Amino acid sequence: MNPNPIRRSPSPLAPPQQPAQFIYATPSPTTTSPYQLTGSSPFMATTNGGSDVTAGADGRPLYLCQPFIRAALVTGKFKNIVVLPKYVDVNEWVAINMFDFYTNLNLFLSVFSECCTQASCPTMSAGPGVDYTWVDNNRRQLRLAAPTYIDFVTTWIQNALDDPVLFPTKFAHEFPSHFPTMVKQMYRQLLRIFAHLFYAHYPVLLHLHSEGHFNSLFAHFLAFGKEFEILDPRDIRGLGIGDLADRWKEMGILES
Repeated sequence: MNPNPIRRSPSPLAPPQQPAQFIYATPSPTTTSPYQLTGSSPFMATTNGGSDVTAGADGRPLYLCQPFIRAALVTGKFKNIVVLPKYVDVNEWVAINMFDFYTNLNLFLSVFSECCTQASCPTMSAGPGVDYTWVDNNRRQLRLAAPTYIDFVTTWIQNALDDPVLFPTKFAHEFPSHFPTMVKQMYRQLLRIFAHLFYAHYPVLLHLHSEGHFNSLFAHFLAFGKEFEILDPRDIRGLGIGDLADRWKEMGILES
């Protein structure tokens, strides 16, 4: 028998018979990137050749402003698509969802590659005074530019996903005892990428009309982390994405 070290919150909802799969498709990056909002929108901004405008008229980040905060591909509560299906091992469910989150977020990273550069993002920032550092094999904390930090994270996670010991794919091969610990570390690093993209590059999503795709992916990610106790609330406390999660709870998109 495979131990179930990953805890999940009890749910009064009947789980679906088949796992729900969602693909958050992203537009292809263009060869030129003017990224300019035009028209009568109160959120007119430029991100190429002009000042980066990431806040609304009242000073709030754009992702906390209407109508962007409501933009989504999925209606209703995300808990309905994250609960453990019948007859599915919890570690299997966590593994496949972590793979999907990584794959979908990686698709978005290709879109951000033109605007998230060494020059524009010299640190892996998620807000004023919040700069993430990378810890190397010698336990040294390295302050890296955001694209370098993100490259380190995605390479590390890809190697973990390709490890047949950590993510077994053959019948009767059980998950190792340290699987839950590794999953939490992977989740935290993906969360940091989300935090940086929301803070530094959300206007790009608006220019590409992709805020609904990205919002839905992040809400799905948060709901899954809460359901299986992978998300540490301290990791979003005091950040813009923490405020976003709180607003989504008030709107009934996420559970409190």
